[in-house]
Amino acid sequence: MFHKKTYSKVIKLDAIDSTNEFLKGLSNKQELENFTVVTAESQTKGKGQMGAVWVSEPSKNLIMSILVKDFLADICQIFSLNILVSLAVIEVLESLRIPDLSIKWPNDIMSYNKKIGGILIENSIKSDGTIVSIVGLGLNVNQTNFENLAKASSLAVICATEFDKEALLSTIVTSLEKNRALWNQQSSTSWNKYTNTLYKKGIPMAFSAHNNGNFMGIIQGVSVSGKLLVLLEDDRVVEFDIKEIQMLY
Repeated sequence: MFHKKTYSKVIKLDAIDSTNEFLKGLSNKQELENFTVVTAESQTKGKGQMGAVWVSEPSKNLIMSILVKDFLADICQIFSLNILVSLAVIEVLESLRIPDLSIKWPNDIMSYNKKIGGILIENSIKSDGTIVSIVGLGLNVNQTNFENLAKASSLAVICATEFDKEALLSTIVTSLEKNRALWNQQSSTSWNKYTNTLYKKGIPMAFSAHNNGNFMGIIQGVSVSGKLLVLLEDDRVVEFDIKEIQMLY
């Protein structure tokens, strides 16, 4: 069971299987205000990209899902929301002076070479053709023990201080709403900023192709559909989907 408190557009849960699933179910049953947020102290079935499990120590981290409506008009523009959300998070972390921030394609938030957050966006097309998105964000805030998670870290570990999760949640939602309002004027700038913030962009890196072994390549950017553009050793630039490639780092 979970204990629920509701303030304005924020629904706070003590524990839930998945904030994305909870918000998805709620939005299917009733009309929710845009940018409605569900947050939980712990979740038992947190999801990452490609079915990975998001592990989080209870009450230490920010676990939230946000309902986003009236943004995507066409399924072809779907990656624009990834850019909008990841840059909103980066903007907040920059304001907190979190060092050496980058985005590991498509949606991991990095500081130095450590993952401090992950974004999972699930889109559904309604019968009237509108697209409704559930944006899940897991951000490692005050957790300090990452045993068996060598590539993970948190704001507290990196900055040697604790952070206010409530303030972070509020600031991230505000940043997202602000960037959404400005998107039409700033979309090309946002795409450029996302590209320039990509983890290991322009640096020779080893990759693993899910059907073709390991290879070397250099990240060039992201295609309009959100595929990773990689320069190969034979001077071809090839597009890869998330299911096709993994960076070895």
